[in-house]
Amino acid sequence: MQINQNKSKRRRAWFHVKQKIKKQTDKQLKMNNQLLLDNLRCIPDWPIKGVNFRDITTLFKSPEALNEITDEMYELYKDKGITKIVGIESRGFVMSSALALRLGAGIVLCRKPGKLPCETVQESYAKEYGIDTIEIHKDAIDENDIILLHDDLLATGGTMKAACNLVKKFHPKRVYCNFIIELHEEFPNSHDTFDKDVEITSLLKF
Repeated sequence: MQINQNKSKRRRAWFHVKQKIKKQTDKQLKMNNQLLLDNLRCIPDWPIKGVNFRDITTLFKSPEALNEITDEMYELYKDKGITKIVGIESRGFVMSSALALRLGAGIVLCRKPGKLPCETVQESYAKEYGIDTIEIHKDAIDENDIILLHDDLLATGGTMKAACNLVKKFHPKRVYCNFIIELHEEFPNSHDTFDKDVEITSLLKF
């Protein structure tokens, strides 16, 4: 498989986590969808040695994988009464939009400051390098909504926890969280970050 060598494009298109490269066990492979595994590009030792970089753009460019992700997410949430899906900037926007069409739900964009034009509600949280902030429009959610938050990756859970806190300021009926990939081996306690009433699902676990 050819890999784009353009450094600037590569940094924009890919995400990475500091994770030791480990061979998946047979049990893990059985838990994961083989079609998605076959289409997920992993780059060892990038951007630094010891990092296994998982590139979900190869999932998005495959019609079969994209359809499979949508189908799996639909089966998880078709009976939950979801009224709005909150997509986390920016990779969370892709599947939030696809699933919203299937569920007949609306889309809410959760963005970094300065990206949304109207009055917003904010939530700040600590990261390794300092404080980050996310926000959504003040009129995006109401008390009658059942919310699904979606992002591409669950590692420490910091960003999604902040997004949950932000959404709960609107007092919706229920909050769910979903990820494409969960790094369970490296972050086995990430679910403990969330309130007990928040149901968390993921499609691929490593």
